[in-house]
Amino acid sequence: MGLRTDIGLQGAAARGSTDIHAGNLETEVLIVGAGFGGVYLLHKLRDELGLKCKVYEAGKDLGGVWHWNCYPGARVDTSVPIYELSFERVWKDWTWKEKYPAYPELRQYFDHVEKQLDIKKDVAFDTRVVAAEFDKETCKWIVKTEDGRIARCTYFILATGFAAKRHFPDWTGLDTFKGVIHHSSFWPEEGVEMKGKRIAVIGTGSTGVQLTQECAKEAAELILFQRTPNLALPMRQRTLTKEEQDAAKDEYAQIYKKRMTTSSGFTFDLSGKRTFDDTPEQRQAFFEELWEHGGFEFWLASYDDMLKNAKANREAYDFWAKKTRARLHDLDKRDILAPLEPPHAFGTKRPSLEQDYYEQFNKPNVNVVDIKKNPIVEIKPMGIVTADGKLHEVDIIALATGFDSLTGGMKNMGLKGADGVDLSEKWKMGTWSYLGMTCNGYPNMFFLYGAQGPTAFSNGPSCVESQANWIADAIAGLRKENIKTIEPTKEAEEEWRKIVTALSDETLFPGTSSWYMGANVPGKPREQLNYVGGLPRYERECRKRLDQWKGFTVVY
Repeated sequence: MGLRTDIGLQGAAARGSTDIHAGNLETEVLIVGAGFGGVYLLHKLRDELGLKCKVYEAGKDLGGVWHWNCYPGARVDTSVPIYELSFERVWKDWTWKEKYPAYPELRQYFDHVEKQLDIKKDVAFDTRVVAAEFDKETCKWIVKTEDGRIARCTYFILATGFAAKRHFPDWTGLDTFKGVIHHSSFWPEEGVEMKGKRIAVIGTGSTGVQLTQECAKEAAELILFQRTPNLALPMRQRTLTKEEQDAAKDEYAQIYKKRMTTSSGFTFDLSGKRTFDDTPEQRQAFFEELWEHGGFEFWLASYDDMLKNAKANREAYDFWAKKTRARLHDLDKRDILAPLEPPHAFGTKRPSLEQDYYEQFNKPNVNVVDIKKNPIVEIKPMGIVTADGKLHEVDIIALATGFDSLTGGMKNMGLKGADGVDLSEKWKMGTWSYLGMTCNGYPNMFFLYGAQGPTAFSNGPSCVESQANWIADAIAGLRKENIKTIEPTKEAEEEWRKIVTALSDETLFPGTSSWYMGANVPGKPREQLNYVGGLPRYERECRKRLDQWKGFTVVY
């Protein structure tokens, strides 16, 4: 099989006997996506509000990103129990093996979710949405699937997540490579034999770090092609016992309440002090404490001004560089992977969590190529050619080249609003939404964990539950007031865009070319794609707009 580039149906579709697979489906709510967002919404809307609710999922099982991700080393970089649904009936009888679970255990978790919530009876798998249009006469969405089925619904909800569309570089010869080549998100379920192979990993996001860390342990040779170093942080992974988890479950309800009160949806938050309020000695001690705790604390529980003040940020970077460079023995590799001068402000690109990533480069058979200085120019049948003319012969190419994040998935679905305008056209020159959940011109359509929400700056389940609760409350309110349709005004969208941009401009994020800013995909508008004001502030902003439907046009 050649290089897979989209989520289109591969082989025969799995078909059940229930109405969810009907050629003409009528339902009150149709959700697209069966990850955390789709599962949470289905339970809220079906089981708590009593709505007829169905889910279309392009994959073959629940799990969202954890259905698709099965590349070597794939694991979540948020610790449990923070990275879980807050439903007691789900967590009370579930036990994890690791603090940061790998994809097989996360899939087992979704199997457990299914046993508790009975989700799959209302999910059509192997079902990719290729078009959806709002019909003004019936006030319903007409949704078409890749295999020709049609669904009609009153409320249309996109729970496709921020990484639904994979990004592939436009290198010449990508389809001529004679070895094994896969995008990380389309890694084959049966795996790829790595032992004794020459492996190229292209990309240094979280996926690239995880792939390198894992594959380097078996490869005859591994080359990491790096454009920008990942300023990775220590994960501090450990195994968990059933006894310690059972003992902590009395506190879970409070933990899930607390995570909604912190800026990023974790149980820790910014320190409440500024960098230069501390003496150099105090600052070093504080950094050491965060570093030893591991995880994202060095990023998200640091000084309040770390992501706003360049001098404060440099203090954090210098500490990171000192710690990291001490782990790298080869001087040339050290300067590429952890340069003395920061490649960008620390934390303005997403750090990965690592266990022994840097130690892999102390092996003579593990190397790094700086493709910012020496770019990839072509893929040949036997390997990768860089600008210096060198052919790097490899057996396997792992494309950790990321995603058209936050907007790409929705722009690729053929969504047309009440006036027939495709969302890809509406968002061609930039992103406009209201609250990161609704769009002008697209009545009764909601989305979550996408553009202009807290998405990339928050723990996934925290963000999902915040937005899904708002959507559920909005739909309940619409039904109570017998409102037929709701959509935001253009003015409300413009106001929200200004809020998102203004909050971002108070930080160092705009100064870095990252997927946060849409800068990882050529031709994509450069703009802040996330709400950076923190989860509690976002909640307040959204909740107050439910009062008298502020910023919305409603039709009775």
